[in-house]
Amino acid sequence: MSGHSKWAQIKRKKAVVDAKRGKIFTKLIKEITVAARIGGGDENANPRLRQAVYTAKAANMPANNIKKAIQRGTGELPGIVYEEAVFEGYGPGGVPLMIEVLTDNRKRTVAELRHLMAKYGGNLGEPGCVSWIFDKRGLITVDKEGIAEDSLLETVLEGGGDDLVEEDDVFEVISSPENLHSVREHLEKRGFVVKGAEVTMIPKNTIRVNEEIAGSLLKLMDTLEDHDDVQNISSNFDIDESVLAEVS
Repeated sequence: MSGHSKWAQIKRKKAVVDAKRGKIFTKLIKEITVAARIGGGDENANPRLRQAVYTAKAANMPANNIKKAIQRGTGELPGIVYEEAVFEGYGPGGVPLMIEVLTDNRKRTVAELRHLMAKYGGNLGEPGCVSWIFDKRGLITVDKEGIAEDSLLETVLEGGGDDLVEEDDVFEVISSPENLHSVREHLEKRGFVVKGAEVTMIPKNTIRVNEEIAGSLLKLMDTLEDHDDVQNISSNFDIDESVLAEVS
C-alpha cells in the first residue's frame, strides 16, 4: 500500500477550518439524510448512517441537527431528495480526480463541475477513466503523540486492520471498509486517541507535481471542495513541502 496523497493530508487540516465556519455541517447533513433514506434510520442496522453520525459528532454537530437530518431521510420530516453521483476526470498536468457529489439537480452539477475543471486546466472524463487507480478503504487517523508505532501496529492487526502509515502528526490505520467501525472501537478501547474515521478512496500510487502545476491544482481542489454539491474529492498527487509552502 502506497502512502496517502498530499491532498488527503491537506484536506484533514482544512476540515478543521471548515468545521469552525460551519461549512462541513452542510455536507454532513446531506450525507446523514441520504444514508437514512437508503438504509433506514437505525444506526445499528445501517453502517453508512452510523459512520455519518460518528463523523458529525466528531465535528461537534448539535444532536438536534443530526436527529432532524435522519428524520428528513426517513420521511418523518419533509426534505430535499439528493442523488448520489461520482465524476471522474483530470486536473492540471493530467492529475487524476474522483469527485463524489450529492445533488438535487444532476444536470446543473455536471455543468458547474465541467466549468470549474476547465477554468483551472482540467476536464471531466468518462466513467472508469481514473477509478482503477484507487481502492475503497477504511481510514482511521490516530494521534501520534506518545505512541509507539510497534504497539499501535500490533493493536491494529489484532483488531482486524490491515496496515499502518506514518503521516506528519498522525498515524493512518488502513482497514477494509467493513472493518472500519470494529477497528476504531478496538483502538479506542485500548486507549488510543482516534482523531477521525472514514471510508475513502486511497490511491495505489502517487505522482509528484511541480510548482507550476501545484498552484493551479490546489486552487481547483479548494474550489471543488467549496462547491455545495461536492462531498469528497480523491486524488493521488504529491507535493514537496518546499513547493507547498511556495504555492500556499
